[in-house]
Amino acid sequence: MRRALIGLVGLSALAACATPGPRTAPPPSAAVTPPATWRASAPSSEDVAAADWWKAFGDPRLSDLVAAALAYNADLGAAEARVREAEAQSLLASAALLPSVNLSAGVQKERKLNAFGQPSTTLAEQPQLQVAYEVDLWGRVRAANAAARASLQASRDARDAARLSVSAAVARSYVALLSLDAQLATARGTLVSRQEATVRARRRAREGVTSDLELRQAEGELEAAAQRVPALELAIRRQEAALALLVGQTSQAIPRGTLSALVIPQAGAPLPSTLLNRRPDIAQAEATLVAADASLTSARAAFLPQVRLSAAGGELFVEHLDPVTVWSLGASVLAPIFDGGRLRAQSDAAAARRDQAAFAYRKAVLTAFSEVESALEGTGRLAEQEAAAMRQRAAAASALDHARKRYQAGYVAYLEELDAQRGLLATDLALSQVREARLQNAVALYQALGGGWTETAR
Repeated sequence: MRRALIGLVGLSALAACATPGPRTAPPPSAAVTPPATWRASAPSSEDVAAADWWKAFGDPRLSDLVAAALAYNADLGAAEARVREAEAQSLLASAALLPSVNLSAGVQKERKLNAFGQPSTTLAEQPQLQVAYEVDLWGRVRAANAAARASLQASRDARDAARLSVSAAVARSYVALLSLDAQLATARGTLVSRQEATVRARRRAREGVTSDLELRQAEGELEAAAQRVPALELAIRRQEAALALLVGQTSQAIPRGTLSALVIPQAGAPLPSTLLNRRPDIAQAEATLVAADASLTSARAAFLPQVRLSAAGGELFVEHLDPVTVWSLGASVLAPIFDGGRLRAQSDAAAARRDQAAFAYRKAVLTAFSEVESALEGTGRLAEQEAAAMRQRAAAASALDHARKRYQAGYVAYLEELDAQRGLLATDLALSQVREARLQNAVALYQALGGGWTETAR
């Protein structure tokens, strides 16, 4: 025993030569300080993330599409599989903290000659129970287990981030589809009015009231309107295909409402920056940093001696003899002395991965602040833009009415009515697009805040 202790001390002394340098912290440039307030005026809330934030838009068809995407989206299925893999890896790491117990059994039949040249046959059986355990003196195994648990949490957070991303993508795609529907309705209405204008211009030209110039102008505007309709129909089919892919279906018609019926959620009180703590991508980056730091601890502990205990016991059955109890006890120490720099390289690599995770965490936090600022800025600006577009639309409709009456009374040429029609068409299309932009901005704010706030809708 004394010799064993002397040997252990000697190995520890030799292993000290391979001990790495002092542990370093992540680079100071990887630190991040949250802003005290948002630059944009924002309303405040202390609620938790809403699991079904998309219901705030007031469209049950959107809720059905998101539910289908969460159930059948291929990316979410892969994310769930990665969580199961991380769970298995975590169990594997935690198993190293416990002893391993194995049962073995051997049978040996032997025929040999004795000193007198007489043959003999011997049958021996030896069942044995073996126990092995590593004494985790320096915390290497515990650190590896902590790294595996943190990696598991990072996988769960990545799955939640994927769920938020997919639900937001479905909402954005749905809003874009409704915007195309609204633009198509405007284009079809314009086509009908152009057809009526062309008929009227053809009749007036036939009667000699106007020249063929006005007829050709009306026909040109008719064809321009006719081109816009199939282009929008094609865009709608492609948007339906993209939305069907998100919800895990083949391309098909998507049941939907109207753009004007969608509610635009509005945050109701000042939003604290602590709301970003619930963003799953930030939680994932934080868990990844924890896992990388624990892996570094485990890599540094590998420089120190490893102590292993083992025991075995069983019975030896030999034919024609009484059973014999056999057993063994042992302990071993494995201390690194020279490995060509392998352990130091592994430790340096683990430190570099820890620093990468720290910078990734900083980027995730800065990205989150930027996305919230952008969405908050858009909330007020886009509302002002829509109000102005609605006033412009009313003015354009009134201008068209006056131009049509003046043309029918013979005071102006047909070109004035055409200009008024073009202005109204452009205003109607712009109004649909700015409405879409407001809805898309609301989706972006929900996603930037990790899923919601206490809102008032209007």
